[in-house]
Amino acid sequence: MLILLALLPMLAACGADKRPVQSVSAPAAATPRAQSRQHSRVPAVRPPVQQHVAAPRALTAPGLEGVVGASQAELTRQFGAPRLEVWEGDARKLQFTGTACVLDVYLYPAAPGREPQATYVDARRASDGKDVDRATCIAALRQRSGASAGKPGG
Repeated sequence: MLILLALLPMLAACGADKRPVQSVSAPAAATPRAQSRQHSRVPAVRPPVQQHVAAPRALTAPGLEGVVGASQAELTRQFGAPRLEVWEGDARKLQFTGTACVLDVYLYPAAPGREPQATYVDARRASDGKDVDRATCIAALRQRSGASAGKPGG
C-alpha cells in the first residue's frame, strides 16, 4: 500500500500537461507559400547508379584443371549426371558423388547473360562429410565415370 502511495505523485505528473489544443482551419499545404516550402524539402531523385558486377574469381589449384572453367555439359561428360543441381539466381551448384567423395561444383556466369562456368570446387568424404583434397576427389570421380562409361548401358 505504501508503494502505491509513493507512486501516486508520479502518475499524477504524467497527465499534468494542461496546454490547450489548437485547431487548424485549413491544411498547411493549401497556401501557395506552404506548397513551395513543402516542395523545397523533397530531395531531387537521382538516376539509378549503374554498377558493374565484377566477374567471379575462379579457384586455381593443381588438379583442378578441366573442372574450373568448365560448363555444365563439360562437367557432365567428365563425371556423369550430377546427383544434385541447385539454381540460385544465375548461379548453379552441381553435386557429383562416388563411393570415395562428394564433389560440389559452383558455376557462375562471367558476365550477365553468359553461360555459367565452374569457378569453385568443394570436396568431402561421402561417409562423414569431412573435407578431402579436391584434386584427389576429382581424380576418383573421373576414374569412376570412365569405368562406368565403358559398361553397356552406362
